[in-house]
Amino acid sequence: MDAFKLLTRSTKFKSAAPSAKPAARLPSFGKAANPQLFRTAEGEKLESEQGKKRKRANATADDEHEEDAADLDFFHSNKRSAAPSSGASAPTKGEDQPPQQDESDEDDSMDEVERRTILNSHKIKITDLRDLDEIQPQPQPLKESKKESKKKKKSKKEEPAAPLSKKEMKRARRMYPQPLVSFKELRSRYKISSRLAENVAAQGFTVPTEVQLGSLPLLLGDPSVAIADSTSEPDLLVVAPTGSGKSLSFLIPVINKIVRHHHSQSDEHGILSVIVAPTKELASQIVNEGRKLVAGTGVKITLMRKGMRVVERDDEDETNILEEDSEESGSDEDEDGDKPKKTQNNAPVTKSDILVTTPLMLVNSLSANQTKPVAHLPLVRSLVLDEADVLLDPLFREQTLDIWRSCVHPDLRVSLWSATMGSNVEDLTRSTIKERLENIEHQPTTPHPLVRLVVGLKDSAIPNIDHRLIYAATEQGKLLGLRQLLRPAAAAPGDVKLRPPFLIFTQTIPRAIALHSELRYDIPTEAGGSSRIAVLHSDLADNQRADIMRDFRKGEIWILVTTDLLARGVDFRGINGVVNYDIPNSAAVYVHRVGRTGRAGREGGIAVTYYTKEDIPYVKSIANVIDVSEKLRGENGGKSIQKWLLDSLPDLSKKDKQELKKHGVKARQISKQIGGKGDDKESKVARAARISTKSGFERRMENRKKGAIAASRNRKAAAPNDGNVSDGSWDGLEDQILQ
Repeated sequence: MDAFKLLTRSTKFKSAAPSAKPAARLPSFGKAANPQLFRTAEGEKLESEQGKKRKRANATADDEHEEDAADLDFFHSNKRSAAPSSGASAPTKGEDQPPQQDESDEDDSMDEVERRTILNSHKIKITDLRDLDEIQPQPQPLKESKKESKKKKKSKKEEPAAPLSKKEMKRARRMYPQPLVSFKELRSRYKISSRLAENVAAQGFTVPTEVQLGSLPLLLGDPSVAIADSTSEPDLLVVAPTGSGKSLSFLIPVINKIVRHHHSQSDEHGILSVIVAPTKELASQIVNEGRKLVAGTGVKITLMRKGMRVVERDDEDETNILEEDSEESGSDEDEDGDKPKKTQNNAPVTKSDILVTTPLMLVNSLSANQTKPVAHLPLVRSLVLDEADVLLDPLFREQTLDIWRSCVHPDLRVSLWSATMGSNVEDLTRSTIKERLENIEHQPTTPHPLVRLVVGLKDSAIPNIDHRLIYAATEQGKLLGLRQLLRPAAAAPGDVKLRPPFLIFTQTIPRAIALHSELRYDIPTEAGGSSRIAVLHSDLADNQRADIMRDFRKGEIWILVTTDLLARGVDFRGINGVVNYDIPNSAAVYVHRVGRTGRAGREGGIAVTYYTKEDIPYVKSIANVIDVSEKLRGENGGKSIQKWLLDSLPDLSKKDKQELKKHGVKARQISKQIGGKGDDKESKVARAARISTKSGFERRMENRKKGAIAASRNRKAAAPNDGNVSDGSWDGLEDQILQ
């Protein structure tokens, strides 16, 4: 209870002055009022009614303070402790809860109509992907009279049942679990660990996002789900917009599952869960978020590193004996007295409960750098594939499937998460699950379904950011437009205004390096100069990449030029916008790139995409994504993609789409080394695609200088070597004595 509010109740004084609103709405300013992207009035009304029921069932300390507000004595010692706040420092009770909460759980349960209304209002669609024969038919409440029932019994020939239509099949597969209205239900309804619930509250999570609202009840075991075994956790495919809290959705069930395993007094110790991510940056981010949630729970989460052993192999005993024999024999013959080097087999096996890794690093550890068969992970019960569409792409597919097959526990549950997921991923998931069940020795104790959860429209960009598709004609036009973004104060009223920090995406690593070198002196020295802009790509060392990421998160770097290395999963909460300097290779890449802004429901983010004459054949798929995103925004958002533009843009064939996805735009794939005097057609295209504002005269002078230096080096190398002139090589002590 606020004492100042109580004392000023009968006066005209205001408890606090209204804060001035910022002139521009930026995603980096403050937090989003509500992290949910899709809401309707009907759904909010039902959720508020559920909250009121819960408050009436549980008499909290806040209610007592409100009732006794008139009798407060501010000069007397406190007789009762203050009411816990809903913020980060709110204390949470342990395992022993008052019996009133158990009784209130029954009152909080919703009927199917209420569950369906809330899920539909948030655009959440949950589907059982099993065959219709495996799905238990739901009883239909049909009332028949006695005469009709007698007639059916007397009739000898019954008519065969008509085949179900597509709509009826979809309805039969739809599922309506009770949604998670508040994070407080994690403790009261789903009985998660008390320490884990405290850690979730300490992070300030109060209102669940759509993906958390729908997926957490499934993964934590919701009794309202009508499946073969109500307590069985399903295999899950999740398609949700970028920045919607997918990491928290799979971390909470995984940690809670391990805490229960520890409390079961099991003798099994080792890796119980594996989380696979496509990049080191995303894996490191998952570990950082996981460490906040596992604090005080006894669960250990570890990032996979080079040389780490994750399992003991059966064939290691023989190799260790051979190594010991060789070390003993070599120690006597070693004249220098050097100690034998420790091999990787001497490293201890990690004692982590959750292992977060990239595909290649874990496969190399399981297969001894691909010299032995892939070892098994017998204790793993949860396998999480973050950005699953990339992990099951041909680039990572074999490595990911090797990890999947190495998890041989019969009760393994797999979950796949991404903002874009094609039907080929669903088919591959089904076939892999079936193949794995056929190859394992012990069959699972309880059957579990494969469930798909989709938030919003599948493969669509988030609706809370502004999309700008700008025709720049040439590479020089793109560079000019980008330099205008670096000076928002000098922009015209109709121009795009984008304030740092923001990301710039290019197609290749050489183009990212070239663009960084071109822009590094555009920021004045008074504002920090070249230290405010950096480039990040996979050719950099791990420590360099980590330092750049740290400085960008701290705000020391304002503009980050990068490739698609940072396009997926990495969470930058303060990003004001994204610039696609080079057009993305596919619509899915565009969805993930622009998802770096507008995280957790924040509004005000801008996604700018430049395209040139060479990019026109590839623009339509991106324009369609922008058009769908603007339709999801509703009447409040403006329409930037006109119908005439969609109609005039050419369609791309399936073969061209595959070629674009693999290699990108051909004009930007030509090597940096340009030969000839300009007669070659490829050299002309390469010059047009070059990122530079230097004139032809400056380039000729630079090339002449480089040629002169190279010619001088060649003359020195070809000069005859007299007896008195050393060529820089050393032939040993005899040569030194002769000289």
